[in-house]
Amino acid sequence: MTLDVSALYDAVPDVAPRATAPSMDILKGSSILAIAGEVKALQAEGRTIHNLTIGDFDPSVFPVPQGLVDGIKAQLDAGATNYPPAVGVQELRDAVTTLYRRELGLDFPADSVIVGSGARPPIFAAFRAIVEPGDTVVFPVPSWNVEHYVALNGGVGVRLVTRPEDGFMPTAEQLAPHLATARLLVINSPQNPSGSVIDEALLGGLCDAILTENARRREAGERPLMLMYDAVYWQLVFEGATHLTPMGLRPEMAPYTIMIDAISKSWAATGLRVGWGVAPPWVVAKMKPLIGHMGAWAAKAEQLATAALLADPSGLGGFMPAFKAQIQDRLSTLAEGIAQMGASGLPVRSLDVQGAIYLSLQVDAIGRTSGGGRTLSTDEDLRAWLLHEAGIAVVPFTAFGYPEGSGWMRMSVGSVSMDAVHATLASLKAALEALR
Repeated sequence: MTLDVSALYDAVPDVAPRATAPSMDILKGSSILAIAGEVKALQAEGRTIHNLTIGDFDPSVFPVPQGLVDGIKAQLDAGATNYPPAVGVQELRDAVTTLYRRELGLDFPADSVIVGSGARPPIFAAFRAIVEPGDTVVFPVPSWNVEHYVALNGGVGVRLVTRPEDGFMPTAEQLAPHLATARLLVINSPQNPSGSVIDEALLGGLCDAILTENARRREAGERPLMLMYDAVYWQLVFEGATHLTPMGLRPEMAPYTIMIDAISKSWAATGLRVGWGVAPPWVVAKMKPLIGHMGAWAAKAEQLATAALLADPSGLGGFMPAFKAQIQDRLSTLAEGIAQMGASGLPVRSLDVQGAIYLSLQVDAIGRTSGGGRTLSTDEDLRAWLLHEAGIAVVPFTAFGYPEGSGWMRMSVGSVSMDAVHATLASLKAALEALR
């Protein structure tokens, strides 16, 4: 006899709304995953879809470094299958400090590094270490998932609506009204979704504002304003842009800065789940128990293999130049094609290519009618029109908290070939030309 558990779940209908914590109702599912489901459904119908939604890599297009694969296999063969330390294996923590000393000119102590299964556990642990219920968290929009971390920690989120002329980065002037009450400021550069890199004037202004406010708080005996600097794309900064760090510009920022990094994006290794946070040791000490209790560490074999690759400049050097060049070629080809369309009078433009795997696309077509008769009244209308009539899948900035009606979209090139890039441009041009 087989017990029908599904029927038992349905037998007491009033359990569902009462069994879970009301605080979890504030969390929403990913808009990007919902779009991905729509794309898959169309592909299952036989439609050709140029999928530029995915902030991930197709391993057939962008494989991880072979040295990393070989290293993981060797560590598994050697028996590295037991628990690692909650804070991360010492070899990886040391390798992270070596990388930053070599590449960024920053000499961190090893006890400022904490490892997680990707960047998300260190982000969450940093929020828990810093943010009390009711504390104010300030972050720019568009941004990736910050509002969910604010909600999970009972914080009060303050969104700074950024401008394309600032590369969708916040300014010190925008932060100023919130300085006295903010507990945490979150910045991502290179940014997801825009692909832009914060410049020296913007970052320096933010750092100066934080330092001035913290000098006041120190005199008043108040808790400091901290900065979370999410730099998971920092190795994917292209010619003409420069990756900057808060303490590289203002050394006094070191006690107030938490940096987030991972192999996920810079090495096309999203599924291997190795990330880390770099923070003052007294912050790391508060993050460590949470990651330990969650078991949210990276697998030991992956940690050890990552450590070996980070510590070997020739290993990184053999991978990164070609990897970056392929990404930049795709982004630049898209940007050049879009610029040509704009120059010909079509209602489209993009930001300059600076970093990450993303291009910001603006379609100024709200109020127009598509060739298929679709009325374009919202950003969601624009997205649906591009998908269903042009076969181009993108993510609107509204999915990243940006206000409705801007026409800005994210295009991701992690899973597309150069042939697909050219086909995307041809489809976009035809769709724009058909607008009425």
